[in-house]
Amino acid sequence: MWELLNRIWGKNNSSSRIHAKERLRLVLVHDRATVSPYLMNRVKEDLLKTITNYMVIDDTKAEILLNQDDHDVWLVAKIPVRKIRRDYMERAQSIS
Repeated sequence: MWELLNRIWGKNNSSSRIHAKERLRLVLVHDRATVSPYLMNRVKEDLLKTITNYMVIDDTKAEILLNQDDHDVWLVAKIPVRKIRRDYMERAQSIS
């Protein structure tokens, strides 16, 4: 109901507009950095695999993306850490 009234009065749903703007910005950043979705998925998988050697993470909520300022492209990762693995040295020795 409010959505209909907001449309009639000319008010936009700011959250969907902001979300669409953010997605467009990310597409532009990926295009400028010439990174394919396949490559981004591989980078994400490799990063998460490496991090799990040292930490217990929630990979379902992990966000890894490219961001850009005026001069540089940044790889930004937001990964929920559940626990630090204290036994990483023993795990590394048992693997090798």
